[in-house]
Amino acid sequence: MKYVLYPILTISLMLINLQIASSQSTSLNIIMIGAHPDDCDIKGGGTAALLSELGHNVKFLSVTNGDAGHQKQGGGPLAKRRKAETQMSKQRLGIAEYEVLDNHDGELMPELSIRMEIIRRIRNWDADVVISHRPNDYHPDHRYTGVLVQDAAYMVGVPNVASDTPPLDKNPLFLYFEDRFQKPNPFSPDIAIDISAVVDKKIAGLDAHVSQFYEWLPWISGYKGDIPHSNEGRREWFKTGPWKGLFTPRSSEYLENNNFNPTTVSDAVIEVFEICEYGIQPNANELKQMFPMIITKVSQE
Repeated sequence: MKYVLYPILTISLMLINLQIASSQSTSLNIIMIGAHPDDCDIKGGGTAALLSELGHNVKFLSVTNGDAGHQKQGGGPLAKRRKAETQMSKQRLGIAEYEVLDNHDGELMPELSIRMEIIRRIRNWDADVVISHRPNDYHPDHRYTGVLVQDAAYMVGVPNVASDTPPLDKNPLFLYFEDRFQKPNPFSPDIAIDISAVVDKKIAGLDAHVSQFYEWLPWISGYKGDIPHSNEGRREWFKTGPWKGLFTPRSSEYLENNNFNPTTVSDAVIEVFEICEYGIQPNANELKQMFPMIITKVSQE
């Protein structure tokens, strides 16, 4: 049996809010875990902003401090700067918390001590949903963050592991961020969330990471001369420049090819996620209870 999810991609944020107010009283605790202090913003900033508006508790966790991600700065000063950027992004997205662990950028390994850090953060957040990288990615920090989170997936409920922090009494839903990598297996989207109503919030969150989007990434990728100088121009640049793929509506072909219902789509910007096999495997009704903005149907094969 395979659960195929059909999201409502045209529903307005106002209608969602009305439905949630009348049908859901329990807030979800969601933790997104990225390798660097901008990864969650890129992969899930819109979903985080939307869920926060709906009254859920969203935390971003960066496993490294980002102290290598710049062409001129580095070490402690850069780590301090990037941490300050996360707090600005937190305010702009409206999320509850943005924590940065003190592990060196570019040197992350799937070590037991870091796994324990992640287990404790998931437990302390009493997470219902955990979202992170897949363990196949171009960047070793991304790959090993994915491994670390996978390795924590079962252990969050084991009392004798990280015994100084009470275990969870449930297994969270673990999801993967979207990526483009094909080997050994491509990303396979299970959940799509319409972020059209919060696109400006997502852009504002990205804009907070000045050291990355206007300095480091343009330098390493060779497009530095294309960046506007004005704040307004920079925010528009996200929609038309090298990051426009984050804000381009998905085609009906993409949705059909991934078992989504294209008839419900009208120029929607979406973020998509894949369900990890290591957490709970919710059925259609359970998933709908967790994410009321998604309509689910069950398909048997």
